[in-house]
Amino acid sequence: MNSRIEELLTKEFACTSEELNGTETICSIRADAKRSFIKILAYRNCVVVCTSEYLHEKIRGLVEGKSRDEIFELPYVYGQTIHYIPDPSLVNTAMTPPNSECVFLFEKEVLSLRGLTGFENSLEFAADGSTPTRAVCVAKDNGKVVGAAGAAGSSAESIWEVGVDVLEGYRNARLGTWLVRQLTKELTARNILPFYSASVTNIGSQMVASRCGYIPAWVDTFGTTLDGSSVYNEIVGGMRKP
Repeated sequence: MNSRIEELLTKEFACTSEELNGTETICSIRADAKRSFIKILAYRNCVVVCTSEYLHEKIRGLVEGKSRDEIFELPYVYGQTIHYIPDPSLVNTAMTPPNSECVFLFEKEVLSLRGLTGFENSLEFAADGSTPTRAVCVAKDNGKVVGAAGAAGSSAESIWEVGVDVLEGYRNARLGTWLVRQLTKELTARNILPFYSASVTNIGSQMVASRCGYIPAWVDTFGTTLDGSSVYNEIVGGMRKP
């Protein structure tokens, strides 16, 4: 499981598995970044500060000698996301199935749900009818979809991100928990590792992860203040590439 996570993180943060398993603060460069870019990762005992080439030396000087918490307070980033992975001992605990028809769809089968709306966290279609969702477990009540847990691919082929939606009126009955657990079982049977993401300020979403048998694996920053939209734009303007 750790090797799967590290396959994803080495690609996203331009570092090595050895660095991820170390204890140092790593400053890496995303060579493919076409604009000012910075993203920070906390994994195990290491911190990775990944930037575009233009910012590398400037940011490395700023974070030198700083603790993990101090690095995550860098004014050029905002938001922190906790990413969870399933704990087999929790995911596989018995649950009473919901009073709904449940169907699992995989790859091209997902296209049968085209036109369905209201499930933005678990299922999304582009204007041309395509979707990044590669697997979904849906619950139906008299033919109407009332809940869905879906998984979209990532930059690592063997690890997919999970999201879940349950319509109002069908919540608080553990339907979402059951759907995520079923989707997790289906994916792991196909040798795919699902992960779930929640903002550090979204306690409700974190509770969903816990109820679904997921445990924290890594934390990273959500966005950058270097795109011109930040309320701190006057402060960070000097960091932007001319």
